[in-house]
Amino acid sequence: MATANDTVHGRLERARIELSATELAVGLALIAAIGAALLFVQDPMVHDSLHNFRHAAGITCH
Repeated sequence: MATANDTVHGRLERARIELSATELAVGLALIAAIGAALLFVQDPMVHDSLHNFRHAAGITCH
């Protein structure tokens, strides 16, 4: 549960404790796949849709 004084360091530490190695690996693979797609798929329509997905997921990029 997030609190007003929750920090990034605290969230990372909690994730390290609560997540298994498999869950971490799957999460990192998903992040890598999205990053690779944004980097290599430069067709404007696909790029814009992935860019909008990032914003919908709460990731700010500019």
